[in-house]
Amino acid sequence: GMKIGEYLEENGIKQSFVADKVGITPARMSEIVNKQNKIIDCVLYYKICKVLNVPLELFLEDEE
Repeated sequence: GMKIGEYLEENGIKQSFVADKVGITPARMSEIVNKQNKIIDCVLYYKICKVLNVPLELFLEDEE
């Protein structure tokens, strides 16, 4: 699936906007987008998808 960072870039959405809407710091959002921290809790992931108005499945990687 499409990655969060790619989605933001392709749609002209600033990381700081998403960070503010989901209640995290811009630095934490940058870590998520740049995969510096591969672990993201499901509640935060849900909030990001909700802010972006995308289905939860959009950013999930296929395990196969």
